[in-house]
Amino acid sequence: MARAALWRVDPSEEGSPRLAHLDRDRRLVEAAQADPARFEALYRKYLAQVYSYAFYELRDHHEAEDATERTFLAALANLGRFEERARPADGEGASTFRVWLFQIARNAVAERRRGMRRRREAPLDAAMQIAAPTDVEADAARRAEATAALRAVDRLPSDRRRALILRFVDEMSTAEIAGVLGRSEGAVRVLIHRALRSVARDLDDQDR
Repeated sequence: MARAALWRVDPSEEGSPRLAHLDRDRRLVEAAQADPARFEALYRKYLAQVYSYAFYELRDHHEAEDATERTFLAALANLGRFEERARPADGEGASTFRVWLFQIARNAVAERRRGMRRRREAPLDAAMQIAAPTDVEADAARRAEATAALRAVDRLPSDRRRALILRFVDEMSTAEIAGVLGRSEGAVRVLIHRALRSVARDLDDQDR
């Protein structure tokens, strides 16, 4: 009986209604829509992911914190207009709320980037704290390799860089990334494939 709550009828195909997965965050969203004070559960669940995304994009802790704060404030203010759009192809673990939240985060990051007066290249040592948390005894060679990789990612075109971060830092599915970037899943796969090839080629050129 509990499992039945995970499904609903999808009337999108005329004459042949079918079962579709419900958003995994549906209960949390509905609770927050009924009582804004309960938005805290969604905030706690996605705070680290949104901040990590913002930091990788902005490479500045203060700017990332500001973008994260703006993201959740905007999400709370507009939660009443959020519409669940789960599809059968998204799978049982899908969250259209997370896609919606990251669309807001993408806009917040773009706004912060436009307003930044400092150079975009923040100290890479700070990035290392999130990108590759290692033992303090990690040798210089390993740190140099991680730094080179971060710089290679920074040199990617924005959509490729963003797709790579969402896939490997925030561990989003191709379908979720497509929703965030407003692209097809096929286009996202191409972005990630090309991004990985570019990074590998960049690192290979540095080794020569």
